[in-house]
Amino acid sequence: MESEVYRGQIIRVTEEKIDGIVWERVYLPDGVIVLPVTDDGKILLVKEKRPHENPPVRIKPVSGILESDKGSPEENAQREMQEEIGYKAQTLERLLEIKGSGTVNSTQHYFVARGLIKSKLPNPDGEETIMSVEAYTPAEIREKLGNGEIKWSHSTLGILKLINTMS
Repeated sequence: MESEVYRGQIIRVTEEKIDGIVWERVYLPDGVIVLPVTDDGKILLVKEKRPHENPPVRIKPVSGILESDKGSPEENAQREMQEEIGYKAQTLERLLEIKGSGTVNSTQHYFVARGLIKSKLPNPDGEETIMSVEAYTPAEIREKLGNGEIKWSHSTLGILKLINTMS
């Protein structure tokens, strides 16, 4: 039987003994990752302060925790864009869904946003966390991935899938 050994604000850790082996599981919140594409085919990424990470600044897609009480993954994606970059999308396409099960458990919903319209909502994480929003070509993103300016993460999988379809 699975027993909880830690519960924080974001993560939960459990253990379960199966056939004499103790299996640890981490449960992370489900999330949304949004890749807004401009009319000229550039992808908007956020340069954001991340004081709990090393380095404390990261270039990343629009993303956030899926809040099921605030609607569907699509509704959450639209809200995250409005909070982080001040746009909403006329069209939102599901790009990818990754469901981790086993040691690390969560589902990430990836979207491509097109037809961007200005629409700003207050950012609950604080407006000062977003340093800038930059538009990159697929070639520029590949270069930044190669030189480490964009760090490899869950988000990177969606970025790669999108830029491979754009090339």
